[in-house]
Amino acid sequence: MEKIIFYEDRNFQGRHHECDNDSSDLHSYFGRCNSIKVEGGFWVVYERPNYMGNQYVLCPGEYPDYQHWLGINDAVRSCRVIRNVGTSWRMKVWERPNFEGHTMEVVDNMPAFHERWHSHDVHSCKVFEGAFVFYEQPNFRGHQYLLERGEYRRFSEWGGMQPSVGSIRRVKED
Repeated sequence: MEKIIFYEDRNFQGRHHECDNDSSDLHSYFGRCNSIKVEGGFWVVYERPNYMGNQYVLCPGEYPDYQHWLGINDAVRSCRVIRNVGTSWRMKVWERPNFEGHTMEVVDNMPAFHERWHSHDVHSCKVFEGAFVFYEQPNFRGHQYLLERGEYRRFSEWGGMQPSVGSIRRVKED
């Protein structure tokens, strides 16, 4: 069962709100978010309403302050459950938009994407199985972008401001 709890203050203090499903606008429940407990399921939280802005992918566990989920501030305004967590993962990436140019298949975590790919840029991709997270920097740092099953003809379709990919991680249960 999916469940996430947002707390206004660090270390799970202050006003809190429990959520068990997607929510496009959380601002009426809390003004700021400084800690989170994920008690079930995998979630992506967004800095802005309607699933916009910086994304943070959270697995079950406790996050006593926003730095623990790699947040850059205490703004959380929407969230949704990740539904494609599975036991197998497969994705293809392309060097140009619309699935053109050089391609590579990805099935594992890649902490340094550029070591296997000729560039830092990915302009389109298809996720066939599972869910993945693109990070703008190597070693799973920087802005995060969740990619679930489906086709992404250009980087803006997964929420990217630029095509840069530094690392890739599968969304999976440990």
